Amino acid sequence: MTTPADRIFDDTDTGPLDPFALFDEWFAEARDKEPNDPHAMALATVDETGMPDVRMVLLNLRDERGFAFFTNFDSAKGGQLLAQPKAALLMHWKSLRRQVRIRGPVAVVTPAEADAYFATRPRLSQVGAHASDQSRPLASKQELKTRVEAFEAKFAAGDVPRPPHWSGFRVVPQNIEFWQDGAFRLHDRALFTRGAPGQPWARQRLYP
Repeated sequence: MTTPADRIFDDTDTGPLDPFALFDEWFAEARDKEPNDPHAMALATVDETGMPDVRMVLLNLRDERGFAFFTNFDSAKGGQLLAQPKAALLMHWKSLRRQVRIRGPVAVVTPAEADAYFATRPRLSQVGAHASDQSRPLASKQELKTRVEAFEAKFAAGDVPRPPHWSGFRVVPQNIEFWQDGAFRLHDRALFTRGAPGQPWARQRLYP
């Protein structure tokens, strides 16, 4: 059976190809073969002055709408995305010599999605979401430990609720580019573009 990965760099194949299906195939292979954090991705945003910012986050949810991750909305990235709801993502699987670049507008996930994912986190990570004033100055590691201990005591009798400032963002892709290493830096690149969600994808090979 021919898969999207078989077709992506076949110049004789001009038929429609779903980049989400291709991503899922590449991602499944990365989870099997990439030794460290196959779901890690660089997230690029801009601040209020237009200065770019980038950091690593984890892909927590991928569906037909896009690529979602969860974070503290009071963090630097949270504030930047709420003010400028556009982002770029990069996933690089060094062991496979592949990468995927994603760009598009950003939407906040639903409260139900945030609740469902928060419930899967280890309890101490749930407590940490309450204890950490993410991106703000911290006097010492002991100060953080003290806050963690205080929230552990607060929630000792039951489940840890999701903080109101903790939720997720979904990048809804308009561009998805697949890159595969080639000898002598003659790499394979394929760019998928669409005008809006639900519209068909156009595919174009790019020079390396």
